[in-house]
Amino acid sequence: MKATRLRAAGLAVALLGTLVAAAPASAAERDTATDSTTTCVTDPAVPKRQFRAMWIASVTNIDWPSKDSWTAPDQVAKQKAEYLGWLDLAQKLNHNAVVVQVRPTADAFWPSPVEPWSEYLTGVRGQDPGWDPLAFLVEESHKRNLEFHAWMNPYRVSMPAPGGAGADISKLAPNHPVRQHPDWVFAYPPAGVAGSRLYYNPGIPEVREFVQTAMMDAVKRYDIDGVHFDDYFYPYPSGTYQYPDDATFAAYNRGFTDRADWRRDNINLLIQEMGAKIKAAKPWVKFGVSPFGIWRNKSADPNGSDTTGSQSYDIISADTRKWVKEEWIDYIVPQLYWYIGQYPAADYARLVPWWAETVRGTNVQLYIGQADYKSGDPAYGSFWMNPQELSNHLTLNRSYPEVLGNVHFSAVQVRANRLGATDIYAAEHYSRPALVPTMSQLPSRPLLFPVVTGAQRQDDGIRLNWRQPANGKGPFGTATSYAIYRFDGVVAADACDFADASHLVASVRGTDDAVQSWVDTTASADTRYTYYVRALDRSWNEGPVGPARVVR
Repeated sequence: MKATRLRAAGLAVALLGTLVAAAPASAAERDTATDSTTTCVTDPAVPKRQFRAMWIASVTNIDWPSKDSWTAPDQVAKQKAEYLGWLDLAQKLNHNAVVVQVRPTADAFWPSPVEPWSEYLTGVRGQDPGWDPLAFLVEESHKRNLEFHAWMNPYRVSMPAPGGAGADISKLAPNHPVRQHPDWVFAYPPAGVAGSRLYYNPGIPEVREFVQTAMMDAVKRYDIDGVHFDDYFYPYPSGTYQYPDDATFAAYNRGFTDRADWRRDNINLLIQEMGAKIKAAKPWVKFGVSPFGIWRNKSADPNGSDTTGSQSYDIISADTRKWVKEEWIDYIVPQLYWYIGQYPAADYARLVPWWAETVRGTNVQLYIGQADYKSGDPAYGSFWMNPQELSNHLTLNRSYPEVLGNVHFSAVQVRANRLGATDIYAAEHYSRPALVPTMSQLPSRPLLFPVVTGAQRQDDGIRLNWRQPANGKGPFGTATSYAIYRFDGVVAADACDFADASHLVASVRGTDDAVQSWVDTTASADTRYTYYVRALDRSWNEGPVGPARVVR
């Protein structure tokens, strides 16, 4: 049932005492039920938990940092300001995560001991930018209580260059590992052909070990929340050119006689081993992949989708369905960059239910990759000239409870807001904040409830202060952040009042201070409010409800 609004503040306090005493202490307390027999009615437009993010791409300076920053009088300050601008946009849209590309071409956005500095920081391959971008990216994202997912490309070494020069090893940074191990890479398409670039050879065991070591350095040294791969494994086919891996297959086939099965197993090993290494180092760090949107067509495999497009299983050796069923990853973000409609190759409305069925019964969460870059661009057809298309995608997702969020490609396209499409889907689907979905496979311990010690009106809003007792001590977990709920009037809230985001006004990152503080700048000067603050651990499990605070 919904909250009972009480005219007498004294009665409210008495009832709140009863609620607090009965509140469960589990950090993984259910959000949507008062007991095992009561189900809450929630508003699907304001889900309490939904992963919301945008990709921030660094390769060829798509999103961040911009090429303009290379020549700025204060390059570092310019790049920092640009990134803070993207975080401003994420907050404006009520996102709760960012997916930032920090290893675009076998290089690094941090001082890696094994790989060169990325050229996309300075315009020069291997040049030290004079600061640690990854440390800044993580710290500033966490200040906004945004999860930081480090987007890395395992095998891509270079991008195309004029005249096919993208495959020229001599153009790599002087300290690039490929200069010492040219046998670790192949050019595809062949060197000198337009579009040619270098890739680490997935079939060489030392290569697989090396790229994992390079990426794990960031996991071990930085406070990231997730490792994120996109859809680049074996290269996408180009014309009739074949991968030059005859010698590799002969040397390292592991008993496989079918080349295609062997290639898929190479990528399977990468995914399985990387996931295990992440969890061994930091069990709370998530591992996710954003693959091409079609695994296989039903015409090729009875388990496939009702589509006729390219198949990641065959064209890039990515057996994405297996990764889900084996639970080698924590989440998957299929790139469903197609419209809703009679598009036989790949209809969005056919693929969403297929992916929902694929993750059903597993611990792998499903988020959908959204093609913001197509919205309002006539080159992609008339369907994408409909301002409602992206919002319609998110509406369709509501029919499938397995769909727990969206990631938008990419930041510059989200900001472009062509046709007003960003404004539309933000208003219809992201009007309230949302917490990141919990994952039962990640570690958690019970949390204690925070005690609100003060609530005062001031010129810029209402300042709340609260204390988190025994944080991380004894049998209790550590509160990493806090969910703040606001009700109009004097309210004794029950569990169903916390079941969706109708009353969620913010989630804020905790600090090392004994007393936490936050200002509600959206509060009205003449409205009486009741506030509740609940603790969240690193994996977004929510603790019990503590005493309310009424502001008159």
